[in-house]
Amino acid sequence: MMKMKSNPKVSIIMPAYNAAETIQASIDSIKSQTWAGWELIIIDDGSKDITQQIINAAAKSDHRVRPAINKRNMGVAATRNAGIHMAKGEWIAFLDSDDLWHEDKLEKQLAFIDASNAAISYTATAYINKAGEVSNYVLPARHKLDYRQLLRSNIMSCSSVMVSRDVITRYPFPEGGLHEDYVVWLKILREVGFAYGVDMPLLQYRMTDTSKSGRRFSSAIMIYHAYRVVGYGRVGAFLLTLRYAAHSIPKRGRVRRGWKGEG
Repeated sequence: MMKMKSNPKVSIIMPAYNAAETIQASIDSIKSQTWAGWELIIIDDGSKDITQQIINAAAKSDHRVRPAINKRNMGVAATRNAGIHMAKGEWIAFLDSDDLWHEDKLEKQLAFIDASNAAISYTATAYINKAGEVSNYVLPARHKLDYRQLLRSNIMSCSSVMVSRDVITRYPFPEGGLHEDYVVWLKILREVGFAYGVDMPLLQYRMTDTSKSGRRFSSAIMIYHAYRVVGYGRVGAFLLTLRYAAHSIPKRGRVRRGWKGEG
């Protein structure tokens, strides 16, 4: 059982809602990190299954795990904002309760941040399905990603992002029917200029039919609202959404072909 002698370098925010089937593997992927200077803030968002018991057990076995619970279901945006408010680290990272990290994700990303002097960083993304099978397709990361490039397609998987605490506290996740993380990354890149990408698949993103990326029409609506929140008018947001769809549909096909060994 590890006790931290000082504030952690990285605070990891994990919202959890009815995540009993996957959350233990997500927690284990953090506990196995080669970089040990982290804290994991897991907030149960009113789960009806045994998610809270799993979180409590993880906290009991490792003092770096900080459990919390919402009195009622608040949604992922409000839950992430609460976690950021609790965080003690210089850097904020995110991991959803069904995604997984490679064991040296934090170590490699922190070294990359130091070398590039980045305020926000992300990594390439590998994809797994409900059964845990890994697609052959990997979504690459650009070394430098600017606002206009990100506007075409959100290639910054939230569970891969690491961002300065000073920056993220100025841009809380918006609530409502939209891709809240996409809004935040766009706003941040307007300020800082670039996100810097580690082009290694240090994240395994679980794609399911019930995930936001698994519902095509509703996802398009959320993208449209994200553009509206960022400041685009109705026509501009609609055209941007069409362009976004033109990028995302082929990507989904490549991911699925990758599970068939064709990617």
